[in-house]
Amino acid sequence: MRKTYLIALCTLLVAGCSGIETDSSNYPKSAEDERFERQGKLTGEGGLKIFGGGEEDKASNSGIGVNSFLWRATLDTIGFMPIQTADPFGGVITTDWYEDPAAKGEKLKINALIMDDRLRSDGVRITLFKQKLDEGNIWRDETVSKESARKIEDAILTRARELRVKQTGR
Repeated sequence: MRKTYLIALCTLLVAGCSGIETDSSNYPKSAEDERFERQGKLTGEGGLKIFGGGEEDKASNSGIGVNSFLWRATLDTIGFMPIQTADPFGGVITTDWYEDPAAKGEKLKINALIMDDRLRSDGVRITLFKQKLDEGNIWRDETVSKESARKIEDAILTRARELRVKQTGR
């Protein structure tokens, strides 16, 4: 019985000591501790973010590698042409050759590259390819003006802004 009281008394004493707080701020910090506090973190103040997790506007990105408004607007703008490849993580859309019924003997191909995950005026780059049918029924490459590509880029940007305003209200 005496051993039980002794064990209970020791347990109460040890448990009672756990509530004592010591003020460690009165002690000076070592030079190493001060240096670590000044340096900060290698990964920044917010730490390491895996799979996004940032506070940026999530409305403009929906799990794809590029701006979702630019991606959707590009598909909407050049969607009348047959799409050969579309990579939402790399931001590349390539069409197949398209021959406009109104312009027989002429066909176009578009490569669209979305280069940013933000909606910016330089976030999309269009490359146009044009071929014309010659007298020997052979398709020959022709030069395309940079103005034509610029007009398509402007149409994509206008559509992307419309989509953003429709979804976010700003």
